[in-house]
Amino acid sequence: MFELKVKSEFEAAHYIKNYPGKCARLHGHNWIVEAVVQGENLNELGILVDFKILKDELKKVLDEFDHQYLNELELFANQNPTAEIIAKEIFDKLSTAEIFNGAANLKAVTVYESPKSSVTYFPS
Repeated sequence: MFELKVKSEFEAAHYIKNYPGKCARLHGHNWIVEAVVQGENLNELGILVDFKILKDELKKVLDEFDHQYLNELELFANQNPTAEIIAKEIFDKLSTAEIFNGAANLKAVTVYESPKSSVTYFPS
């Protein structure tokens, strides 16, 4: 089994409605996102998924969030844009990319809202 990881980033602001602390106020993060792909079958070049292609697909997803006020996005109309929810939404969007054609699977997405705080989403 092979596992590969790529990282990308976006910048965005948000607040957590009804949070009992500072995060209830508008603030921003330089979010870092790591996608983990897993699979067994390498192509004729010995590659599971081309890093460049995976990075491009992740960037397409993150472009929807970049330099946005997350609370104003339709995606978060009925839920707080917490790191947990963002990780799941990125996973769901990225997992539909054509690069996951059976040879590899998206295993997890980790979202860092700071260098010391992250959340990982993976389907159960």
